[in-house]
Amino acid sequence: MDKVVKTFRELSAAQQPEAGGKGSALAWLFQANYPVPDGFVILPPAFSGDTLTGDAWEQIKAQLTHLREEANAAAFAVRSSAMAEDSAQASFAGEFETVLKVRTDAAILEAIQTVRRSRHSERVQVYSQSRDLHAAHELAVIVQIFVPAQSSGVLFTAHPVTGNRDQAMISAAWGLGEAIVGGLVTPDTLVVDKTTGRVLSRETADKQVMTVTLESGTDAQPVPEAQRRAAVLSDAEAAELVALGTQIEALYGHPMDIEWVLTKGTFSIVQARPITALPAPEPPVPTNWDLPKGSYAAVRNNIVELMIEPLSPLFRTLGLAAVNTSMKRLLADFFGEQDLMPDDLIITIHTYAYYNGSWSAGQLARILLNTVGITKRMFTGAVARWTEDAHPHYRAVVADWQAQPWQRASSTALLEMARTLTETAIDAYGALVSGIIPAAWISEGLFTAVYNVFIKRRDDPPAPVYLMGFDSLPILAEKALYDLAAWTRPHAALAAHVSNTPAAELAAQLEAAHTAPGIAPDLWRDWQHRVRAHLQRYGHTIYNLDFANPVPADDPAPLLETYKLFLRGEGVDPHARQQAAAARREQAIETIQQRLKGLRLKLFHKVLAPAQRYAPLREDGLAEVGLSYPLLRRVFRELGRRLVANGMLADPDDIFWLEEAEVAQDASQLDQGKSPEPLGERIPQRKSTWRSARRATPPPSLFKILGVTLGKAKQARLDRQSAQIKGVAASPGRVTAPARVLHGPEDFAQMQTGEILVAALTTPAWTPLFARAAAVVTDIGGPLSHGSIVAREYGIPAVLGTGIATKRIRSGQIVTVDGSAGTVTLGSEETPPA
Repeated sequence: MDKVVKTFRELSAAQQPEAGGKGSALAWLFQANYPVPDGFVILPPAFSGDTLTGDAWEQIKAQLTHLREEANAAAFAVRSSAMAEDSAQASFAGEFETVLKVRTDAAILEAIQTVRRSRHSERVQVYSQSRDLHAAHELAVIVQIFVPAQSSGVLFTAHPVTGNRDQAMISAAWGLGEAIVGGLVTPDTLVVDKTTGRVLSRETADKQVMTVTLESGTDAQPVPEAQRRAAVLSDAEAAELVALGTQIEALYGHPMDIEWVLTKGTFSIVQARPITALPAPEPPVPTNWDLPKGSYAAVRNNIVELMIEPLSPLFRTLGLAAVNTSMKRLLADFFGEQDLMPDDLIITIHTYAYYNGSWSAGQLARILLNTVGITKRMFTGAVARWTEDAHPHYRAVVADWQAQPWQRASSTALLEMARTLTETAIDAYGALVSGIIPAAWISEGLFTAVYNVFIKRRDDPPAPVYLMGFDSLPILAEKALYDLAAWTRPHAALAAHVSNTPAAELAAQLEAAHTAPGIAPDLWRDWQHRVRAHLQRYGHTIYNLDFANPVPADDPAPLLETYKLFLRGEGVDPHARQQAAAARREQAIETIQQRLKGLRLKLFHKVLAPAQRYAPLREDGLAEVGLSYPLLRRVFRELGRRLVANGMLADPDDIFWLEEAEVAQDASQLDQGKSPEPLGERIPQRKSTWRSARRATPPPSLFKILGVTLGKAKQARLDRQSAQIKGVAASPGRVTAPARVLHGPEDFAQMQTGEILVAALTTPAWTPLFARAAAVVTDIGGPLSHGSIVAREYGIPAVLGTGIATKRIRSGQIVTVDGSAGTVTLGSEETPPA
């Protein structure tokens, strides 16, 4: 009989296709002297159906004897190697059976035939049919020396999400890789620069399960407590692994998906295949921040602070048009003239929003000459502008639209409705930013200055203590969520279900008609009603002014994570915290009243009263900016659903990646019964451009002098890689803890109690996270912004306005936040063992 068992060393290039994708890859790497455990391939002619022939088994036993001598009584791993497996068209990852750590001839024979028979499994059939791969069922089998991994994982030699060929991504977990492949564990994730070996980002997961080897076979077991949050790979090990992967990539000539194991400091490669479905490389990260023609100054403040990320195409076109229209109308009322401002108050550079400060000399002169009148018009009725006019009008507009059968409206009418709701939201924000918000800033700043200069003694509390402990909408929302957890806790079955169900799954169950197992139907419906009522009352707070971002009402999973936190008894009771803050405030006021007399006491009360009045009003107002957003997003998604039904888009949410003109044209076509042109092919490139822009650090201010744009100081600070980041001292205290960098609500579930919250900006919708945070660090903000106010309420340090924290700090990195000095000191790159 011909030789149907070929060792890795003797498998020729001509025979490698018959050995299947995995077998040929391992043989090629072994022959090129890469660290591949030795083994052999059983070619398909060795089988009669799924049974080994007698001659083939004799050849296998001879090879087993040789390998046992080579590896000193080794155990073996038995794996599949189908003809189409590990190819550029399909990976078949995890589809066929694998049997690990088998020793005896009888166990090895059974393992070989188990792997061979797995080609008939339903999952293999479905997978191969979906890719029209008919040769997938012709299967070779690999027998290889088993490596008892201390840790293992997967290396992608190109970034699988961005397509960046200059970066590698590593997934790593303790024990064998089966826990990763089987989805039993969330692995650590590292992104590494392939040229320098530098770790660019690191997500150290809570690894609860690991696959370990027994005397024979394997088993899933809990990870020891000391290892759960410990980093699997050091920076040096990650660099070594990426260097090895880069060499393998060069051997193949294209990006590779490589499975590795690490034992006693040595890496072994147990699988290598081309990366399938690798996206095209993303555009380079923007570095040239030139101002557009006609502009000489731009800053990222004011309303732009609620547009911290690159803008979606739909908001950049429809949303910004509403912003510019509303803000110009508001300023025209204050200025008394129409032409005292740039044509576009908000401009975009690399899809980032900037406030246009390009006022002409004539405009500035006329504004200065009319300062008294402008100031009078701006501050006359500032509070009433929001409380009596804008806010009631906003609520009425939303309620009116909600009461209408808008789902039956034409597509063009839906788009017009979306414009109206957007403009109303921006008008409401304009009323806030021209009244309540500056009043809060000025009154708190004035109180702080008067208190520090004329009243405060060495042992007196800081000025913010006198403004703490009041109710505001974010605080009420947190207390209501805490109360919901307290109501849930006595119902044992319901509490267990909520605790053990992922937040995203719980969110889906809010509308489910069926009752969760083991829970009384009436109790289940009561729970659904209470959670929905909470979302109806508080679920409109926005994370970002760009309506492409979900709000808690339409994606409650991030909010439910905090609900589950309270249910576990973690976090601080917000009722007790507020009562303690109020008691401290009243005690401080009483001490001052006993000490001061006459004019100083009158001055104290005169500057304190407006500061205490406006601060909660500001938080209420900011939390209400998104009143229309749950309905607005439903309207847009209804338009998106209609486009999906007509084959124009793949998903309703893709509508946010279209521009207003495209949506208007398609809406008109739909109303006329025509078929609009497909738009889906444009969206991947737009998403790619957006992701590239998101990785940039937009300068906080830009100025053009003699045709040259200046304003890259923050970027220069980022490039210097100083060990200390400076920002604004926003809430006192000092703490050292692991950092958690969050870019939006999609990341909230990663936040663990006791970590330092690092974000570009926090809005009222971020308030639930403060219950878990040891400190807060942001790119944007100051001592009077939302993040500082809430941090002081929680009694945790905060450093805001760093400009670069989210780019410099990595999740899991140990940092020290000094909220009194306004500094963040970068420590080790990873979380130490618990």
